[in-house]
Amino acid sequence: MSHFAFLSHNAFMKAPSGDTSRRYAVAGLGWDGAVTNRPGARFGPRAIREASHMLCDGIHPHFNTTPAERLTDVGDLALPNTSLAAMREAMGPQVDRLIRDHHMAWIGGDHSVTLPLLRAYRAWLGRPLAVIHFDAHCDTWEDHFGEPSGHGTWVYEAIQEGLVVKECFTQIGIRSAGVREARDYVRDQGGQIFTARALRGLEGAAQLAPTLAAIRERLAAHGHPPVYLSLDIDCLDPAFAPGTGTPEPGGLSTNQVLTILEELADLPFVGMDCVEVAPPYDHAELTSYAAAAFVWTYLSGRIARGKAG
Repeated sequence: MSHFAFLSHNAFMKAPSGDTSRRYAVAGLGWDGAVTNRPGARFGPRAIREASHMLCDGIHPHFNTTPAERLTDVGDLALPNTSLAAMREAMGPQVDRLIRDHHMAWIGGDHSVTLPLLRAYRAWLGRPLAVIHFDAHCDTWEDHFGEPSGHGTWVYEAIQEGLVVKECFTQIGIRSAGVREARDYVRDQGGQIFTARALRGLEGAAQLAPTLAAIRERLAAHGHPPVYLSLDIDCLDPAFAPGTGTPEPGGLSTNQVLTILEELADLPFVGMDCVEVAPPYDHAELTSYAAAAFVWTYLSGRIARGKAG
């Protein structure tokens, strides 16, 4: 058998399946073959979709809109359960087609899926992207426990391949153990890092204003490049998101992430992913509900700001 048996058959916000006339789309990336601690993120797309059903009957409280009438769910991509290289090769043509038809929100899956997504967006747009990266981990390792690539190397690879504007690579929530060279790699390349410690106690828009302003200033200084959002659910403290493969105490709150997503909704985003939700370790579906809320907030923000990019 060449494909995972664990493909989701429910839809995000109960959206119709495969409607090419709808601008926005969700797709699942049910693959976790590159995890280094606890597996289970292959079940993330299904759990996030199920959690999203609670969001179907109203509008977003901040944006006063809903993506429901403009959204389709294209299902899970068919990905081989053989190797990382085979998975990424299979992703390529599927992603290429979808990003031309829809503004995509990708739900994973482990973080190794982000590199082929960035490759596809870079090729389609013809220019490198800015990235806003929520994570507990820097993901800048030069190798993956002896392997050349994995879910902890994609940032390093993206910068090395010229997929991103390195000065416009922003990391938020970093706090895991690691060598200095990896932990500070993005900053050493000219990017920005807002550690979880630096953001402790900062919840609302007013308190987070300096962080938000720094992100905007960096984008403006480099000509407002297209922005990609990559949100690893382990950016959250395990109190808010226990269901993930590599939890790290001392993380962000759900409020902090929502505030940043809401306040930056006017940026020229071209797509997003939400990864590393591992339902086997979740409690009361806290992690899945948070992930669903983040995707919902992102999509609602795009619609409210009238951005078709």
